[in-house]
Amino acid sequence: MKRVITIFICFCVVSVLLWGTDAFSETDRYWHQWRGPEASGVAPDADPPIEWSEDKNVRWKTEIPGQGHASPIVWADTVFITSAVETNKQIELEPIEEPRRRRGRRGGGSNRPSTVQKFVLFAVNRSDGTIRWQQTAREEVPHEGTHQTGSWAANSPVTDGEHVYAYFGSRGLYCYDMQGNLQWEKDLGNMSTRRGFGEGSSPVLYGDTIVVNWDHEGDSFIVALDKRTGAVLWKVDRDESTSWATPIVVEHNGTPQVVVTATNRTRGYDLATGKVLWECGGMTANTIPSPVTANGIVYVTSGFRGNALQAIRLDDAEGDITGAAAVVWDYGRDTPYVPSPLLYGDTLYFLKHNRGVLSAFNASTGEAYYGPERLEGISDVYASPVGAGDRIYVVDRDGAALVLKHGSTFEVLAENLLDDGFSASPAIVGKEIFLRGNRSLYCIASD
Repeated sequence: MKRVITIFICFCVVSVLLWGTDAFSETDRYWHQWRGPEASGVAPDADPPIEWSEDKNVRWKTEIPGQGHASPIVWADTVFITSAVETNKQIELEPIEEPRRRRGRRGGGSNRPSTVQKFVLFAVNRSDGTIRWQQTAREEVPHEGTHQTGSWAANSPVTDGEHVYAYFGSRGLYCYDMQGNLQWEKDLGNMSTRRGFGEGSSPVLYGDTIVVNWDHEGDSFIVALDKRTGAVLWKVDRDESTSWATPIVVEHNGTPQVVVTATNRTRGYDLATGKVLWECGGMTANTIPSPVTANGIVYVTSGFRGNALQAIRLDDAEGDITGAAAVVWDYGRDTPYVPSPLLYGDTLYFLKHNRGVLSAFNASTGEAYYGPERLEGISDVYASPVGAGDRIYVVDRDGAALVLKHGSTFEVLAENLLDDGFSASPAIVGKEIFLRGNRSLYCIASD
């Protein structure tokens, strides 16, 4: 009998390990990071609903305490979400010494809050929306304020299926196992963001390395950490003011490189060493959208007090490529301020500023398929568009959502509305859409 039990336990352990390995190749089982499995905004094999309302295709709806603009991430049967939960505790503030700032640039901190916030990671059961566990990473008064439409929990977590990494910017990076046990934590200091607009860049995970971009009004840097221990692998200073873009990792000619956009330069770093491989000027101030990539080309955008879109061919990217042939095409109109672009097949979609105005381009040639096309019923947009099932999904801060046909012609398939507002970008897994609202986390599913 003992031998049978032992064999059974061994079988279960091996099955779990094998399942965990296979999960990365089963795209209907995970959306493990900001912008999804390919960091492009696309769920390649998913087929979610087209229509929903409070009375239709809402499988479950769970109230999440606090505020958070971090996107949900999903691994197997668990949805992870972060939040900043206001407590009833207040403290009397003492004067603080402002960090060194670059000449002529305003920093944040003037609207520093006095209420204690709890910075919380929630693990939610994917099947029914019950909160499986929650962990408070830190409890403190933020050292400076955030934008009136922002959140102190705007950085999305990331997971490899063994651990989940919850990142709260100036409140630190926390590594938990899948049962919620803290493994390690890392404090990178305090950011001082431009005009107190808050923080938002998410960590990127590749292999055993976590990369965090730390652009602010003080001494900016990018840092690579060992995912197993939190130890610093390398740290490189950056001549940048505040930006909010999340890096991506691109494998090119067998070498992974980290691509980060910012106001002064877009740069490619060697993932192993932090060495700058190439750099390119041309973005606008307050760079927020994350890059996307396919077929050896990286697409970068920004849209504050100007417009910029560049398609950069990595084969030609070496040294300073500003104005060089490595920028195979560019565009100077109607580009996004907050939402990141969506790269779906060979079509690049992007919104104008934070508005419901969409353009679609041939990603290879820069040919405009359509746009700027106004999206009726869509107004203020922070969430990045996502794609699945040959469809494009756009949600706004008032709870409206449009579903569009993917392709070179503009066609609206459905208009939807929920009783919430959405600043966090959707996550799509299998036949489900996960929407983080101001009050609740929704699971949209038709069966």
